Amino acid sequence: MSQSVPGAALVPPLDLNLNENYGALFIGSTLAAVLFGLTNVQALVYFQNHSGSGITFFKLVICYLWTLDAIHLAFVTHMIYYYLINVYANPLALPVIVWSFQAQVVVDVLIVYVIHMLYTQRLWTLSQGRSRTLPSIMTVIMVIVSGVAVTLVWAMYQCHVFTDLIDFEWSIYLALGTMSVMDMLIAASMCYLIATSRTGFLITDSFLTKLMTYVLNTGLLTSLCSLTVVITCAAMPRNLVFVGVDFVCVKLYVNAFVALLNAPYYLQNGSTPASHVPNADLRIDMRPMSVPEGNTEVSKHGMSVAEHPTRSLPSGDRQALSPNRYQERPIAVMVELEP
Repeated sequence: MSQSVPGAALVPPLDLNLNENYGALFIGSTLAAVLFGLTNVQALVYFQNHSGSGITFFKLVICYLWTLDAIHLAFVTHMIYYYLINVYANPLALPVIVWSFQAQVVVDVLIVYVIHMLYTQRLWTLSQGRSRTLPSIMTVIMVIVSGVAVTLVWAMYQCHVFTDLIDFEWSIYLALGTMSVMDMLIAASMCYLIATSRTGFLITDSFLTKLMTYVLNTGLLTSLCSLTVVITCAAMPRNLVFVGVDFVCVKLYVNAFVALLNAPYYLQNGSTPASHVPNADLRIDMRPMSVPEGNTEVSKHGMSVAEHPTRSLPSGDRQALSPNRYQERPIAVMVELEP
């Protein structure tokens, strides 16, 4: 027997299409579960490559994001179970919004907002030694966007049946449109900072080009997903297809950010395989070093070499570095190996 819902008798019966409503939610939750599995793999790769670094900021960040991601999936699963099992034969209860729907919106907002904050923090890291105008502007935009996030949560808690979502479509458009713009601004800012860090060395610049492509693709992926939610909501406001797409969108945000943290391992080419490079981190730092005049490569290791307290050049390279043959010039160090 289906579960009765308090107040369900007050809800007028609606001609609900189960395929376009709860079928879309089921498909969205299934894809979200698959992406959550990919998040587990991404997190495992990061922890394996940083196994000797102890407790670090980004390890805590990944644990935090993984926890929110798991809670979000739990709320989605509860919502699907409620509509497809508990009240499957109660047409008066199906239009009523269950508490887990509103709760997953709160977690959704937390995940996206925190990830945007972390991307902004990466902009500050990439701009070290250069003008801080760009990350400062992005920080101000982040503060403004926080008001949009609060507005969306407030609007969702004003809805009691799914037809109420139509009255608050403006909040959905505002929030998802803002998310898309933020994704594109962050991707463009990171690509600009990386592009202006080119060194003139073939191997380093090749790595930077690959990294820019990687950042641009992940930014476009999340932006397109957010725009897809907006389009489906505008085109089909009386069904729940856009909610199912939003389930997937949240998981893409987490995957894209953790994948960016793993980017040095995926993209790095050289004599040292990525799986054997301990504690590498994405860092662009302008500092002087001795480089050969007119040379387009940096040592046989295929990476730009800067002085590091725990790294020294091989004996052959030390003998080759002669003050008479080399001059001081600034270069950008793309991957810094930390002890």
